[in-house]
Amino acid sequence: MNHTKEKTSILFVIDGLAFGGGERVFSQIINGLPGGKYEIFLTSQPNEQFYKAINNNRVHFLSLDFSKRINFSLIIQLSKIIKKNKIEIVHGQGARAEFYARLAKVLAGNAKYVSTTAMPVEGFDIGLPRRKVYLLFDRFSERFVDQFIVVSDVLRNTMIYEHEVPPEKVVKIYNGIEVGHYSPDKEDSRYRHKIREEFKIDKDTLLIGAIGRLVWQKGFEYLIKCIPKIIKTFPNVRVLIVGEGQLRDRLEALGAKLEVKDNLVFTGFRSDIKEILSAIDILAIPSLLEGFPMVTLEAMAMAKPVIATKIDGITEQIIDGESGILIPPKDSGALSSTITNLLKNKEFAKNLGLNARKRVEKEFSIEKMVAETEKVYQSLF
Repeated sequence: MNHTKEKTSILFVIDGLAFGGGERVFSQIINGLPGGKYEIFLTSQPNEQFYKAINNNRVHFLSLDFSKRINFSLIIQLSKIIKKNKIEIVHGQGARAEFYARLAKVLAGNAKYVSTTAMPVEGFDIGLPRRKVYLLFDRFSERFVDQFIVVSDVLRNTMIYEHEVPPEKVVKIYNGIEVGHYSPDKEDSRYRHKIREEFKIDKDTLLIGAIGRLVWQKGFEYLIKCIPKIIKTFPNVRVLIVGEGQLRDRLEALGAKLEVKDNLVFTGFRSDIKEILSAIDILAIPSLLEGFPMVTLEAMAMAKPVIATKIDGITEQIIDGESGILIPPKDSGALSSTITNLLKNKEFAKNLGLNARKRVEKEFSIEKMVAETEKVYQSLF
């Protein structure tokens, strides 16, 4: 890549306001890049969970305040970081951080810019006025990006045909998962009883899991609506909803209205997703809108049968009928009948999980994601 220096310097920029999918992917890339080839800098809002996920001591952590919606001084601060540390590649993610980082790259001069897009601004869960401002800033600053990384074919088409980015500047790289950290047999025997005991769930209870923020995009209301039909056949079914969000009170009220409150467990936010997955029998993903959800890959790595909506992003993760089941969105009837069928056909459900594990090993490993990201870096020089 760079023949005048021993190492290539990379600055990762993300707001770090929460430990979400973007922060997780950046930590995976940083951990996976060979130390002998890169000098790595990371700038974000100070975030203990994010920093802990980066398990090496060769990273230069540079904290900046991304909490304000508008803070143009960040452009100057980032440009100084780029110049001072002779950054060759800036790799950004997230609309807020990216706007400042893209302009800082221009101000600083020579650095190349890589942008990871996991969700276009059009899909953000924000009010229309803010979305319009974000869109304006995003479209304006896209011209300063040398290479886009997207996480699905759908997003690649969006960038090319709607954002009018030249095809050669858009590369699809699937998110990866630490497949070796997920040992279905070992984890199930170790954590299944522990998690169920915590939530007072009997070992023989059939447990359906759903994991994600409690927001409209996740479609959890459709899962709750299908419970009355399921318990007609399997009275001992319970649904474990993992996550926190603005719709929690409304979802709990829906459960009470449908008289299935005793079949519902809301756990709130949990960081032990692997352990949670060990306790469930089926994972349901009733989403209405997704980018490329990591929980699908986690469940697949744990060899759990997954029932998910047939929407963009998820359709690239699951092969219907082979490594999971896809159903129409907003269809509680299809969801209830599919869950009931899987509970009746345990051997089929088990095979779905085993096939899912094989697929995630082949297509969605961390090693593959990091190697393909490195190729993007190399293509810039």
